[in-house]
Amino acid sequence: MDTKLTLKLNQRIIEKAKEYASNKKMSLSRIVEAYLQSLTSDNDISEFEISPFVKSISTGTEIPADLDYKKEYSDYLIEKYK
Repeated sequence: MDTKLTLKLNQRIIEKAKEYASNKKMSLSRIVEAYLQSLTSDNDISEFEISPFVKSISTGTEIPADLDYKKEYSDYLIEKYK
């Protein structure tokens, strides 16, 4: 059963979202519904295909909680510009 929902959003974001929805040939309501469904769903099944670009940057590698990313980046730059 569908129920009406009212949201207050920035006008520029609404315009961009409407343009995006139009380009995808979907209603903005459907896109918002799918997004909220993906946030609240316990399973990983999605109606939307994950783009090849997103898949390409997803490594599945866990980053250690104690990683000193500033040091790692500094070391990388030092090595790069030797």
